Amino acid sequence: MCDLHDQHEHAHEAAMAAGPVLSRRRIMQMLGAAGVTTAVMAADADPAMAAASEAADAATDDGYEAPKGLAQDGPAKQAALGWIDGNSGRITGLNAEIWDHAELSLREWNSSLAEAGFLEKAGFDVEFGTAGFPTAFTATFRHGSGGPVLGFSGEYDALPGLSQNKGVGHHNPREYIHDPFAPGYGPGHGCGHSALGTAAAAAAAAVAQTAKKHRLPVTVKFFGSTAEEALIGKTYAVSKGVYDGLDAFLDWHPSTANATGWGTTTAMTAVTFTFLGVAGHGGTPLGNKSALDAAVMMATMSEFLREENLAPSGRLHWVINNGGDIPNVTPEIAEISYYVREGSPARVKVLLDKVIAVSEAAAKASQTTVGHRITSACWNQLPSKSFAELLHENMTQIGPPAFTDEAHALAKELQESLGLPAAGMHDKVGALTPPNPVFMGGGSTDVADISWNVPTVSMGAALAPIGTKMHTWSTAACAAAAPGQAAVLAAAKYLASTAVDLLTQPERLKAIKAEFAERTKGLEWKTALPEGYEPPMYEPPAWFLKKTGQKWPPNNITWPPKRVVSHEKFSSLGPELTPQK
Repeated sequence: MCDLHDQHEHAHEAAMAAGPVLSRRRIMQMLGAAGVTTAVMAADADPAMAAASEAADAATDDGYEAPKGLAQDGPAKQAALGWIDGNSGRITGLNAEIWDHAELSLREWNSSLAEAGFLEKAGFDVEFGTAGFPTAFTATFRHGSGGPVLGFSGEYDALPGLSQNKGVGHHNPREYIHDPFAPGYGPGHGCGHSALGTAAAAAAAAVAQTAKKHRLPVTVKFFGSTAEEALIGKTYAVSKGVYDGLDAFLDWHPSTANATGWGTTTAMTAVTFTFLGVAGHGGTPLGNKSALDAAVMMATMSEFLREENLAPSGRLHWVINNGGDIPNVTPEIAEISYYVREGSPARVKVLLDKVIAVSEAAAKASQTTVGHRITSACWNQLPSKSFAELLHENMTQIGPPAFTDEAHALAKELQESLGLPAAGMHDKVGALTPPNPVFMGGGSTDVADISWNVPTVSMGAALAPIGTKMHTWSTAACAAAAPGQAAVLAAAKYLASTAVDLLTQPERLKAIKAEFAERTKGLEWKTALPEGYEPPMYEPPAWFLKKTGQKWPPNNITWPPKRVVSHEKFSSLGPELTPQK
């Protein structure tokens, strides 16, 4: 998520699984199989995975009970929660507005402006063009001096093909694209980022207003992030120092449950392969070189990696995003994009090299040429046990989202439409449990790169019905309807109350930072993006540049980008055959 990126699950969703959790030691004793032992021990050999799993080992070996007494009520916290209640109409209205725009990654022109405007009204100074991305912005609020610097994460990009009418319990695209040869659907918020960015902005604003009212020194920084679904915005921004100087970072994501935890995520590299051949008439194909043949061969061969080269912690998925237009023209250019995921950047690299080798074999077999470009790359997330414990107690004290009968009715209608049990919305706060000691893979997030540079916590609030998935039209149906609007307000309260605890209880922040220092001891984060990487961008409309005070192009990209043009020659069939006499 996420994503063009996957089911877009964050570390908090690992906490949704119920039942006992065994220690690594116990699993090895019980199973002892070479494959399982290798997977379990891999963390010990991989510094990135070891740092992410350290706290899980202690908790599962010793038994775990969530501590109490961390989250403290008081006038400041009540002021933050009261601000959210008092501005609930503006908050849910912002969610609905961004949902309506449903803008794709790197092109969130109206969505970013709406979110930035909300924060400006709350007293934040806004600057667009963070890390060179036109639709990324940084909003800053300062009160007093010497206080902590707290960061909030806002996303607002939609996903292609997931258009759905709001609050409708069966598949009913809001935007249907008529094409007699290739019908489709418009974009939609099938990952709930309209709600994600809104709740984070509301939390940041609530903390700012509370700090001002109760004279609490703080700097609140809100990062409006572009292209999370492609995992581009934050990974590059982190490498440019955008998140330097923060003391803590608070993150959330729409989910099917209300939960937090300290599990990790998968590291990921996104890569696009471009095959170049020679076009020609389909009726006289001899000598043509089909780039689509090459892409299909690559897709087929990469599937054979699964049995012997893809561990349970890995994921490999692809889409042919350019395969030609009409059967009667041999495709001269074809592109296939992969998301390569594993438990750490080092393991991603091993799997990625095998995928690249497959592309070279497909090019050789099809007599085409191939090149590849990495569009994004992120680490696995470094979780924070102490941060998750504080957030979880705040979630427990506030309670689950206030789902109405309308929200449950929509959820049940969607579940019935999808062939799932009609269980409605998750109306509890999940127990805080250690992550599974054997990492079995999952989603990826560009928040992960932030987590290696500043203590970070993530949580989920139920926006989609139990049993459904992110990156679906059913999530889009809920995101700005009754379920999503309840989730927005609850998520804003969870984040804001936890942030207030960091202000009123300095010892909590001190403990979180101490855990972070211990986990990262001897391990240096380095971006997984390749040397010389230039992020992909779209040229903004002139009105957007004028409104945000930006110039085009930014100085970190080459514009116009290099054209991709085939210069291949027709394939030879050998000497002409001598006519028979």
